Amino acid sequence: MIGDFRKFVVRGNVMDLAVGIIIGAAFATVVKSFVDDILMPPIGMATGGVDFSELYVNLGRGEFASRAQAVEAGAPIVSYGVFINNLITFLITAFAVYLLVRAYTRLREREAAAPAAAEKDCPFCRSRIHLAAVRCPACTSELSAAS
Repeated sequence: MIGDFRKFVVRGNVMDLAVGIIIGAAFATVVKSFVDDILMPPIGMATGGVDFSELYVNLGRGEFASRAQAVEAGAPIVSYGVFINNLITFLITAFAVYLLVRAYTRLREREAAAPAAAEKDCPFCRSRIHLAAVRCPACTSELSAAS
């Protein structure tokens, strides 16, 4: 059982997956920082200085000056501002992944361009024959002089 597990772990797909998860986590951190530190401050300024992460609805009793105070007091709240931030982060991440997949797909399509033709038409009977053929198997015409 341990030998099977070792074979499973050292297979290429598992290692590729592990690398992908690590890179994905690092990418998520960069995107979150981009949204929280670069994108949201100008959007908040454009909307009158609103900090989306501070937007919440208090479902309990009492008044709180900030979301942090409400959380600290254990009040039931709906933090829709945090949801807005997370939604924007998700959309940016999804768009970035879309661009990466699109670029990768285009690169793969270029690499897998149509292979060189392996066949040609017989000039006499128009049947498909191999490029290296010297006689057509359908009409038996000699092709070396005609091709």
